[in-house]
Parts: sequence; structure tokens; C-alpha cells
Amino acid sequence: MSDYHLMGKAVELALQNVMTNQGGPFGAIVVKDGQVIGVGRNEVTSSNDPTAHAEVQAIRDACRHLNEFQLTDCEIYTSCEPCPMCIGAIYWARPKAVYYACTKQDAAKIGFDDQFIYDQLALPMEFRKIPMTQIYPEKGDLPFRTWEKTKDKVEY
Repeated sequence: MSDYHLMGKAVELALQNVMTNQGGPFGAIVVKDGQVIGVGRNEVTSSNDPTAHAEVQAIRDACRHLNEFQLTDCEIYTSCEPCPMCIGAIYWARPKAVYYACTKQDAAKIGFDDQFIYDQLALPMEFRKIPMTQIYPEKGDLPFRTWEKTKDKVEY
């Protein structure tokens, strides 16, 4: 299948999502060796889950399909340029490429503006809108020290 055909599948998922009122106008697929192995659509409002973006849903579906936590040698096709959260998920999943149709500027024009997140991330923590404060109990680093010494851990 061509890149345009695969992107068409992601866009069709986004359109179906709007038509069925399941969430925002976003769809994504994960492809390995020319085969779709993961499908996702935005389900934020229908599942009451702010992390249920199309890319995250497609990554979860593909990882279940592969029984792996990384998408080595996979490609993601998404109807829109990924938001900061999805970019993070994509980097953790480690696909070899991401392709998108609409831009983040296109999304902003219809009310999906993530620029404030980019702006917040660029600020020092003490100037961000949502306060983030370290609370360090005694042995706060015990999980990290234990992980570091564990011999049979699965690195990622």
C-alpha cells in the first residue's frame, strides 16, 4: 500500500470519529511491513480519558498486537501532527517514522490549540501555570536504587 493510501485510512478513521460523535477529529494507524497492526481514534470525550488521543490508542493497539512495548520497524500514519503528549508517546514507542496530514496550525484553527503546552514546557518549572513541587520523603529514591541493582529487569 502506498503512503497516500495508508494516510487515507488514518483520515477516514478521523472522519468516522466525527460522524459517530466518539471524540475529536483525529485518527491514526500503525503499520509494519505494509500491514496495519494498530488502529486508534480520539476517544477523549467518549471514554473520559484525556490521554485517549488517536496516536496513543494506535500505539497501545499495535503493542498489544505485537506483544511488545516498542514499535521497532513500524510507521505511524496520523490525520494530524501529533500533540506534545503524543510526541512523547511516539518517542517512547520508537517507531521508525511518523507521517501526518493536517498540521498543528490546522488543528488550532478549529479549536485544538496545543501551543500553550509548548509555551509552558519552555518555561522554568516555577513559572508554569500548574505548580509542580518536589516532595521527597525519606527513602524517596528507594525504587530507583532498587531498579538500578535489579539483575533481571527489562530495559527500555
